[in-house]
Amino acid sequence: MKTVYYNATFFTMDKENHIFDNGMMVVQDQLITYIGEHSKERMKDVDHVVNLNGKWVMPGLVNTHSHILMTLLRGIGDDMLLKPWLETKIWPIERQYTTEIASMSAQLGILEMVKSGTTTFSDMFNPNGIDPNIVMETIGETGIRGAFSYSIFSFGTEEEQKMNLLGAEQFSKDYKKIADGRLTTMVAPHSPYACTPEALIESARIAKENDLMVHIHVSETDFEIQDIENRYSNRPVEHLRKLGVFDQPTVMAHGVVLNDEERAILKQYDVRVAHNPISNLKLGSGIADVVSLLEAGVKVGIATDSTASNNNLDMFEEVRTAALLQKGMYKDATKFPAQTALTLATRGGAEVIGMGHTGSLEENKKADFITIYPHDKEHLQPISAAYSHLLYAARGSDVCDVYIDGNAIVKNRICLTIDEEKVISEVNRLQNSLLNNL
Repeated sequence: MKTVYYNATFFTMDKENHIFDNGMMVVQDQLITYIGEHSKERMKDVDHVVNLNGKWVMPGLVNTHSHILMTLLRGIGDDMLLKPWLETKIWPIERQYTTEIASMSAQLGILEMVKSGTTTFSDMFNPNGIDPNIVMETIGETGIRGAFSYSIFSFGTEEEQKMNLLGAEQFSKDYKKIADGRLTTMVAPHSPYACTPEALIESARIAKENDLMVHIHVSETDFEIQDIENRYSNRPVEHLRKLGVFDQPTVMAHGVVLNDEERAILKQYDVRVAHNPISNLKLGSGIADVVSLLEAGVKVGIATDSTASNNNLDMFEEVRTAALLQKGMYKDATKFPAQTALTLATRGGAEVIGMGHTGSLEENKKADFITIYPHDKEHLQPISAAYSHLLYAARGSDVCDVYIDGNAIVKNRICLTIDEEKVISEVNRLQNSLLNNL
């Protein structure tokens, strides 16, 4: 199938940051085969022609760290610090999960993501009490692209810890590449505080033997830094480096509390950072110095974390917050300009999670893109300042259409792959049942 999309403004988010005001894009076999100015010649010998009627078109957004199985926990445990929030709210509730709860929560999270413009995500989940195979199958049916990873913990008895590692290793083997390559997995030790050194060494082994990336929470709070120093006489980054975790490409969620020496280590080992500004603010964890990370040559992507700590999955809001925080922290409006911010939410984020085949509108890249119709939206006027509006004014609710692999996932704000009414009804029923059983 060869399809031409025309009569639109295309924001490519490629390295040259091309913008085509009267642009055209040709998609064939899931790939972009042409992106540029309108060409009558390219309208020939095509199967389908789509007039976008003046819409804005940009790459789908990339959420580099999420927890979609926690979407059902939105609004639970608000206004708490990270450690008590996890230990008294999140983890106890997750221990009551069933596969049905996990599957519905995943669908709700994906529904929210795609309808707000996210086409690619990287996630880690707590496997306790659920069948991860069914959940992964459910995710595959939604059409989204991403990495869904089995969290490794060092909780419970020695036998329970062993089973957790065995489960994670089997999941890594089974789901390295599925759904026609749209979905993969990473090896996901939860954090240096929730995993023993032995579990972290095993995580590194599993990642190396299966040629997978690592996804882990690191350096999120001052308390974590002190805790790991007290336990192991090293800060988290050095602790993980010594255990060999960074020997495989690693996505480090948060990175709020880092020093210059640690940023140099991240650069040396190609450790990438998933920056979660709103979650870090809500949990009182602090503000990551993203400007210093970028100046040190560290790859950075933008992320939402879970709706239990955010409380939404709107990447437009997330990237705007990221930009404004850096400007405010440095008291310098030139820091973190729009081009940098939007790159981190698209092409840069895709590179962070090892999916450089998406994230920008370029020839031979996957046809993952979203559209916005700005003409009836007062907050996107004057329309001539479109690039600015994408960062400083746009909302997830402005997204009209979402395509992944060239397939329509959302059309005119209706998701075509998820039964929206059923999911919304079921998650409310299931949350009530879950909380009543605690």
